[in-house]
Amino acid sequence: QVQVVESGGGLVQPGGSLTLSCAASDRIDNIASMDWYRQAPGKTRELVATINREATTNYGEFVKGRFTISRDNAKNTVHLQMNDLKLEDTALYRCRVVTYGTGNYWGQGTQVTVSP
Repeated sequence: QVQVVESGGGLVQPGGSLTLSCAASDRIDNIASMDWYRQAPGKTRELVATINREATTNYGEFVKGRFTISRDNAKNTVHLQMNDLKLEDTALYRCRVVTYGTGNYWGQGTQVTVSP
């Protein structure tokens, strides 16, 4: 069964840090990129960060150097280190796995709540 599982979310105070992880099952082959998206209630989904197989990264403009995405190709995992979290970073963070020609796969998400 194909699975994409996120972990690492939680409650953190403003200025704090969290590291999210996403693991894609071995049955997902030919991964082109692994991406993090987020969606807050009442807002549209937005790209947080993406990393391809060559480790080229791209970030949403709101990240502004606070987040770092990294990837372990051998383990089909991606991590998102988030520092200096702000109230507006509160959202459901979901991982998307993009493959070369066999579709995209989404996880269920992990909640990040930034609150004093």
